[in-house]
Amino acid sequence: MTEILALLQIINQSVLDTTTRRRLAIIILAMLAMAGRVTMRGISRWTEDGGSYRTIQRFFNTKIDWSQLMVTFTTIWVADIEDIFLLAGDETVVTKAGKQTHGLDRFFSSIFGRPVKGLAFLAFSLVSVKRRESYPIRMEQLTKEKALCGQRKKKAKTQKKSKKKGKRGRPKGSKSKNRRDVELPEHLQQMQVWLKGTLRLLEIVGIPIIYFMFDGAFGNHNSLQMVQQCGLHLISKLRRDSALYFPYTGKQKKHGAKRKYGSKLDYDQIPDAYLVSTETVDKIRTHIYQMQMWHKLFPDKLNIVIVRKINLETGKWAHVVLFSSDLTLAADKLVDYYRLRFQIEFNFRDAKQFWGLEDFMNIEQRPVHNFANLSMFMVTVAQQLIQQRRGNISNFGINDLKAEFRGRKYVSELLKLLPETLNELLIDDFFAKIGILGRINVPSPP
Repeated sequence: MTEILALLQIINQSVLDTTTRRRLAIIILAMLAMAGRVTMRGISRWTEDGGSYRTIQRFFNTKIDWSQLMVTFTTIWVADIEDIFLLAGDETVVTKAGKQTHGLDRFFSSIFGRPVKGLAFLAFSLVSVKRRESYPIRMEQLTKEKALCGQRKKKAKTQKKSKKKGKRGRPKGSKSKNRRDVELPEHLQQMQVWLKGTLRLLEIVGIPIIYFMFDGAFGNHNSLQMVQQCGLHLISKLRRDSALYFPYTGKQKKHGAKRKYGSKLDYDQIPDAYLVSTETVDKIRTHIYQMQMWHKLFPDKLNIVIVRKINLETGKWAHVVLFSSDLTLAADKLVDYYRLRFQIEFNFRDAKQFWGLEDFMNIEQRPVHNFANLSMFMVTVAQQLIQQRRGNISNFGINDLKAEFRGRKYVSELLKLLPETLNELLIDDFFAKIGILGRINVPSPP
């Protein structure tokens, strides 16, 4: 209990009051020690004194600014002046049954490959380039209309062909539109509000953010403009068959608009002049190309990086098209940053597998919001506790951490049944011996 309170003691009183902080410490300790499904009733069975089921209910019905809490906690325990931090976003779907849970609907799940009944959440994570880890700092529930995984493709309406053909060219009196001034869809407007709020919190604690990373769902013009309106550069992925054009380098006409689109990129025959690096590992050769290209749906040039992998045995090859709005970003960094974006998927995995994101049975809006954020907050808490223990065991993991705290729980319950005059050395030996029961990685004997 003392160790968990020490982790939370640094949180300012304005972020978390004393009562809520103590309740949170009791819940964290129970979640670290418990076995089975992580629900409110399950947590209450593993709590210390003062952690009744009614106390757990009060906590999950308390209004908590989780974004400020997670940003503050991450900044104090993780922030490094020499580190580079990126901001990553992604959505996840949690399967749920029943009919009354807030936000329950059918969302597309990439795991199942089809729409499933459940809840959708959007998460922002702070990605450390130095540590190669991701730390959740915001978790918001999405409705069907505001979730990318809930967008339905609208059927194109067939238009009757007019008998009279209009004149060629632009209508008389029409004016050129600013393609950067776009009307964002509802789900992007909501995401922009959350993104700006997160950036304000990071600015207060002194963490500068330059790049925002999202998967291929953000590989479009509207998403790029939304991110740029927040003062960030976007790193994302385009379709593998995207129509890209080289800048026009020929002679321009004396009159009229200047040509800017040159020849179209042929992915089968990319000029060697744009080859940045080549690497061969386990009979897989990787070519990385970088170039500045035009896309007719984007108003500005894009920093394009194409990663092509060739199987030297079969001759088959495949490629991905990454892009960034920062034209000065080097190819190796762009590829490395996009790879780091996948760390947020590990956050979702740990939150679902260990911290109750897939287990909770709350149905009202605030308890659902609190439990989802608590699950993501536990990811960062566990990362910090594991980091403190990796001095002796390099591959110390979450299962080892839970086994240690479960052993501590057994010892503390056992000591309550023994005489108060028990030798302190014997007590320490109890914690040392029982604390390693069930652990996968244990320290080597001296």
